[in-house]
Amino acid sequence: MSANKKDHYQILILGGGTAGITVAAQLRRKLKDYDLAIVEPSTKHYYQPLWTLVGAGVFPKEQSEREESAFIPKGADWIQDYVAELQPEHNCIMTRSGRRITYDFLVIALGIQVDWNKIPGLAEGVGTKQICSNYSYRQVDYTWECVSKFQGGTALFTMPNTAVKCGGAPQKIMYLADDHFRKSGVRDRSNVIFASGQGSLFAVEKYRKSLENVAARKSIDIRLKHNLVEIKPDQKEAIFEHLDTKEQVTIPFDMIHVTPPMSAPDLIKSSTLANAAGWVDVDKYTLQHPKFLNVFPIGDCSGLPTSKTGAAIRKQAPVLVKNLISAIRGQPLEAKYDGYTSCPLVTGYGKLVLAEFDYEGKPQETFPFDQSKERLSMYLLKAYALPRLYWHGMLRGLG
Repeated sequence: MSANKKDHYQILILGGGTAGITVAAQLRRKLKDYDLAIVEPSTKHYYQPLWTLVGAGVFPKEQSEREESAFIPKGADWIQDYVAELQPEHNCIMTRSGRRITYDFLVIALGIQVDWNKIPGLAEGVGTKQICSNYSYRQVDYTWECVSKFQGGTALFTMPNTAVKCGGAPQKIMYLADDHFRKSGVRDRSNVIFASGQGSLFAVEKYRKSLENVAARKSIDIRLKHNLVEIKPDQKEAIFEHLDTKEQVTIPFDMIHVTPPMSAPDLIKSSTLANAAGWVDVDKYTLQHPKFLNVFPIGDCSGLPTSKTGAAIRKQAPVLVKNLISAIRGQPLEAKYDGYTSCPLVTGYGKLVLAEFDYEGKPQETFPFDQSKERLSMYLLKAYALPRLYWHGMLRGLG
């Protein structure tokens, strides 16, 4: 880490989350003499996939947290500041502290914006009155408090009609909560509802069928095309809009787990880098921006038409690194990303469906068995193996 005040870098990476650190680590291994910096304000780094299991009482949330400084690659400068403005026409960015930094090549890894304030009643209500969410480190242990102390009634779980980090996560905590309700003897006096702004339980048919079977087995009330638009904490009511009829539907709850709506960061939406939906425009195969050829987006902030997961970043990063190096050398961009992503769908304590698929929605399974079936082995992979691979492999540039 460097504390200097340089105003130009050969490669500038915006964001020190999963995507930014993974790309930086791989670049440092391949371009040892190149001038590289990461712009990231946070002092902590989180392994967010663990938060599902934190909310279900399996792990303490502290297990998901590390010092950001431990993962800044040797030889890279860490600019501990917020990105305030993108000026790709001038090959520069502005930081919140007023620094103007120019670059030869830019990697945009700014993640996804969690829009807590878009649901009236959510930002002020979450963490109180049995309103919980696994999408915040500060609030995730309140999910377990709500689940573990639930005495019956309506347990409501929501999913918005926007893209979210890990599209399966809104369901995972519901299946785990259902398991706990059964173990604690309150399930027979409980109604578990999944109200989703999506049109199906999952986008890929093979895994959708498995999840529909899980929901049916658990007697979960699935309400599709129900998009949360307001929470009334004092009345313990959630207001939904049915996306077809536009009618408002009120569902009273005794506990509610909310997956907030999400979008591209505001500074991307307002920049010339954005596509019509607000994400960073990108060639879905080469990961190069179609207009600004020295810009390479990756991960959740990009307009790549695939699920926003860490597993997707693991496959995107080597493609981006190879093509960025080719661009630096004036060579054709030959590496291609096929849209691979993965979603480990926890369906209960000790049960998991491992969904892996590409742009076409075709399964791309790693193991020589049917991954659409619930397995203890895949649950153990998620809970114990993948976090170790993340901290000690992926963030070190080892694949």
